[in-house]
Amino acid sequence: MTVHFIGAGPGAPDLITVRGLELIKRCPVCLFAGSLVPRAVVDAAPGDAQVVDTAPLHLDQIIELMEDAHRRGLDVARVHSGDPSIYGAIAEQIRRLQALGIPFTITPGVPAFAAAAAELATELTLPGIAQSVILTRTAMRASAMPPGEELEAFARTGSTLAIHLSINNLANVVRQLTPVLGADMPVVVVYRATWPDQQIVRGTLGDIRSRVKGLGLTRTALIMVGRVLDPGNFAESRLYAADHTHVLRPELCQPVERSLDVVDEQTVG
Repeated sequence: MTVHFIGAGPGAPDLITVRGLELIKRCPVCLFAGSLVPRAVVDAAPGDAQVVDTAPLHLDQIIELMEDAHRRGLDVARVHSGDPSIYGAIAEQIRRLQALGIPFTITPGVPAFAAAAAELATELTLPGIAQSVILTRTAMRASAMPPGEELEAFARTGSTLAIHLSINNLANVVRQLTPVLGADMPVVVVYRATWPDQQIVRGTLGDIRSRVKGLGLTRTALIMVGRVLDPGNFAESRLYAADHTHVLRPELCQPVERSLDVVDEQTVG
C-alpha cells in the first residue's frame, strides 16, 4: 500500500501528467482538494473507488483516511493542485506518514506560474532583462514570512516575481513594490489559469488595483510582476546564435573557414 501525492496541474484536466493520471486510474482511494482540483481529474478514478473531497477536512481527518486505507491495503491517490512542492501543504502529511510507517511517492505537476506564462505567451527569463524567477507569497492569515523574504528585497534583484496567495493583499503588494520598481512596472493578474473561467488583467503597479477592482478575484489568482511581461525590444539568446558553438555544435564555423581557405589558395595560385 502506498500514498501517492499527485500534482494535478493548474486546472485544465488535460494538463495532468501521464503518470499522475495513471495513478488516479488505478488507486481504489482518491483524496482530492476539491476547491482547487477539477472534478474531471478525479472522475478518472475507478468506478468503485472511494473518492473524498478533503476541502472541508482538517489534517487529522485526512491522515485518518490514509491510515484506514493502509489497514485495508489500498493505494491512495492524494491529489493536489498545481505542483505539490509549491505551497502544497504536503510536508506535514509526509511527516505524519513517516511516523506511521506508511510509504508514499510524489508525482510532480504543472505549476501555476508555468501555466500562467503559457497563457500569456511570455517567457519569464529574457536576456538582459531577467534571468531569475522568484516564487513567493505574502503573509495574511497563513504562516508568517521568514525574515529576509520581504517583497522589497526580492524586487531589488530585478527578477520576475510570481506572487501566490496574495490577491486579497494586492494593496500591500503594490505598496511594497512601487518604491523599488516604480509605478510603471508591468503587472499581470492571472485568475484561475487554464480553467474555463480564466481571467487575465494586465496593468502596472500604478493602475493594477483599479483594473482588478470589481472583478471579484478573491482567490486562486497569481500576481506576476516584471519587465519580461512587457519587454519591448530585447536581445536574442545566444543559445541559437549562428556563431555560438557548444558541445553539440563544436565545429559550427569550420566549414565557412575551410571554404574561405580554398578561395584564398585559388587566388594565390
